[in-house]
Amino acid sequence: MIDVAKETMNSDAATRHLPEHGPLDENGREILLTLKNVDITFGKGENAVKAVKNASFNIYKGETFSLVGESGSGKTTIGRAVIRVNPLAAGEILYKGVRISGNIPSALDREVIRNIQMVFQDPTASLNERATVDYIISEGLYNFHLFEDEADRVRKVENMINEVGLLPEHLTRYPHEFSGGQRQRIGLARAMVMEPELVVADEPISALDVSIRAQVLNLLKKFQAEKGVSYLFIAHDLSIVRFISDRIAVIYKGDIVEIAEAEELFQYPLHPYTRSLISAIPIPDPQLEKNKVLFTYDPAIHDYSEDKPEMVCIGHEHYVYGNRKEIEEYRAVRDRGEPIKSVTIRGVNAPEDAGEGVEQQIIPHVEITTPVHDTGSVWYTILSFLLPLLGLAGAAVFRHFHFYQNYKACRKGALWGFAVLLAVIVIFLIFIGLALL
Repeated sequence: MIDVAKETMNSDAATRHLPEHGPLDENGREILLTLKNVDITFGKGENAVKAVKNASFNIYKGETFSLVGESGSGKTTIGRAVIRVNPLAAGEILYKGVRISGNIPSALDREVIRNIQMVFQDPTASLNERATVDYIISEGLYNFHLFEDEADRVRKVENMINEVGLLPEHLTRYPHEFSGGQRQRIGLARAMVMEPELVVADEPISALDVSIRAQVLNLLKKFQAEKGVSYLFIAHDLSIVRFISDRIAVIYKGDIVEIAEAEELFQYPLHPYTRSLISAIPIPDPQLEKNKVLFTYDPAIHDYSEDKPEMVCIGHEHYVYGNRKEIEEYRAVRDRGEPIKSVTIRGVNAPEDAGEGVEQQIIPHVEITTPVHDTGSVWYTILSFLLPLLGLAGAAVFRHFHFYQNYKACRKGALWGFAVLLAVIVIFLIFIGLALL
């Protein structure tokens, strides 16, 4: 699968320094990180668990490569192997063509630490509660002496704290004095002050509120544009991954099952597990989400007893994991050039009575779109408020024809109209009662 340039830098254990540039692939892209047939195993003997199996991929300079899968699939295990925390049972990891897995010289180890940084998932556990923010951000600068004098260190730290959206006065505080989003910014500042070439971002936004997630993602994009940093972005939310990624790898129980560019993967999710992940993306309309039928992946559909699977490129830089028969089917589907839609909604692109039985009957060519006149105009609310009975009738009609925004506007106006009408009647009855006394 991976075609590293034939004349790469010497990657044996004797290499003590990283080259300035990595090898180039056949398209002229600089390969920053390479995983070759990586196996990672925990435990020994009968209790051994193979968490990652035969993982292979490249990360190119300046790109965001995302690793996506459900909890326990091996995403974080790979990320921790890249920063040399998890040892490999087989295979190797190359950085700029130099092997960095296994036993390497201490000088090379320091260069790897300097060039590859990590942003952790839990912004609370990853920060030293007994250290000030100033020391947390400066620790790497101290360890590698990346400053000329104290004034230069202070300048670098203050510039970085400003870049992540915090203030210099925050430097004297401790992590427990900050919110989760602010702590994650501190963790990002700690990584970026080292000026790394590759950042392993292990679900850096999963523990944050939705509005804060967008801010952190924009920070990552900002650093990439300004500093040319590359990311190995680990996540389980495909909607976020689509926004930030250049290429995406999907991993299932230790096996990487599909690799493609972001839009290619969403337009042509060939492996069934990828389609199941895409179908699980929430729809921001409660009615559509309620009627959505999930595409459930069943690994029993694969028969690998004789014809063993492998990762194969089917064109368009799209790699899929499967046996010979499956690869032929995937290639035929991709060659047709018809986008695959993995979302099925009752009453939109599936029958009203569709249930669990239609999970495999994905209609591939129907776009899920909002009706043109489904605007939810405020005039529907006003008219329904003035004529609540007519508003309820209109809401029922709109709902029947799936004009959900108009339905909500009419229902809202009608409910307020009935509430005001009821209040007027109650007040009128009270006045009549007082007049009769």
